[in-house]
Amino acid sequence: MSGADVLVIGGGPAGAAAALRLAQGGLDVMLVEREAGPHDKVCGEFVSGEACAMLDGLGLAPPAPEAPTIDRLTLAVGPRTAEAPLPFRACGLSRRVLDEALLAAAARAGVRLVRGLAVRGLDRGPGDLWRARLADGTTCAAPRAVLAVGKRDLRGHARPRPADADLVGFKTHLALPPAGAARLSGRIALVAFAGGYAGLQLVEGGRANLCLVADTRLVRAAGGGLEGVVARVAGETPVLADALAGARALHERPLAIAKIPYGFVHRPAADDPPGLYRVGDQAGVVPSLCGDGLAIALHAGLRAAGAILAGEDARAHHARLAAEIGPQIGRARLLERLGRGALGRRLAVVAATLAPALVARAAAATRVPERAWRSAITSRSPSPGSPPASSGRRTAPAGRTRSSAP
Repeated sequence: MSGADVLVIGGGPAGAAAALRLAQGGLDVMLVEREAGPHDKVCGEFVSGEACAMLDGLGLAPPAPEAPTIDRLTLAVGPRTAEAPLPFRACGLSRRVLDEALLAAAARAGVRLVRGLAVRGLDRGPGDLWRARLADGTTCAAPRAVLAVGKRDLRGHARPRPADADLVGFKTHLALPPAGAARLSGRIALVAFAGGYAGLQLVEGGRANLCLVADTRLVRAAGGGLEGVVARVAGETPVLADALAGARALHERPLAIAKIPYGFVHRPAADDPPGLYRVGDQAGVVPSLCGDGLAIALHAGLRAAGAILAGEDARAHHARLAAEIGPQIGRARLLERLGRGALGRRLAVVAATLAPALVARAAAATRVPERAWRSAITSRSPSPGSPPASSGRRTAPAGRTRSSAP
């Protein structure tokens, strides 16, 4: 059995950010990631100004210099379109590049990576240690664990599902002809339609990321896949049809995820297990149309690391995090529901056309407050008077990596 000061389960932005900051703070950290190498995920791949600042605070600025800049929004509802400047400068960066950059930085800082093995269970046992059972039969143990498994759930630690979790998410990368790429240069296109919404933007390498969320009934009516939904929506939305003209899918099959628990926020309860810190989508799931899931993930990871380094218990961490992201997720959920209605979609286009400043205000109302994420960036060390978070013992050479990949 391998031991550490902190066990991190999941190597996405939240888990990797937590592990990196903990290692920077001097703790012995083991991170378990079920994927053996770079991989894509159902994600919009929009890196906001806040997310860029948090990556900078972790020493990753920029993680990919070739990532295209995004500073404008095109909002389309059927034939109606509106243009508005974003209240920050963002970029487009694929998850396979971003996640690997974070994991590589974590390894350089001394995090022990275990890759290519899924966690089959996580239990608190003798000695108040969290024990993770891996797919190969081995066990990892630590007094504190960070749960960062994204939108999927770990057996025994599942989140409650909202009653209306009836959405399906799709994602694919596209090769666009020069005209289509030129139309997307410097902007993200959001398309709202009856039953869902889609986002289209450029990422590194000249590719475009198409991410779409739709009601399961619409997906079934359109043939059960992304292609049918896109064809139906593009037929009603000239902006999307023009942008996709001549596009070629780069994935043999689109990635998909079902039963997305939009609106979930983990709030501390009396029966919360001690020493288990939820981050990323395990702490809160913001609707992708009007939220900033990547920034929330990075913020949650940094907050958890700061709490552990300061000797703060998990319930206190969850209380602070819920206060910082709960209202924002609630407002984003309200806007997402309004966007499902015809009136709400029309009003959004009118507002973006006549008062672009409202777009910036709506964005600010659904994002991590600046004071909170700046505080998370700078909280690196224990508070004065806090008990030591680590024995200082390292159980393996820094940066040791184990993988089940061939």
